Amino acid sequence: MKRLLSITMMLVAAVILSAAAFAKGTPKAVISEKSFDFGTVKQTDKAVTHVFTLTNEGDAPLVIISASASCGCTRPTYTAEPIAPGAKGEVKVTFIPTGQRGEINKEVKVRTNAPEAKRLTLRITGTVTP
Repeated sequence: MKRLLSITMMLVAAVILSAAAFAKGTPKAVISEKSFDFGTVKQTDKAVTHVFTLTNEGDAPLVIISASASCGCTRPTYTAEPIAPGAKGEVKVTFIPTGQRGEINKEVKVRTNAPEAKRLTLRITGTVTP
């Protein structure tokens, strides 16, 4: 009898915890585009920038945890505060062409708290000329 009561209590606790987690909602990150082509840029250009927009289509705040680039010539910045449901945030990617030559294909890895988009890969491409 005690065993049956213990099992029942564990099941009730599991259901309550699951319902509480569900009630909090889930963020959903929808990105405007996953890649951007800068076209042709000159090595003498100081920098070129593109903004990737993330929309939170979920029902809980979306948090961009981090954004990191594949090389030092690419610098991402991002919305630091939580993005409310229905609101937009951004990942701004700046590429510095100094010292680069030819075709570029750089990645920015973005981590969020959205279950379907825990890790997003953004890509910038283009050609650097002397």
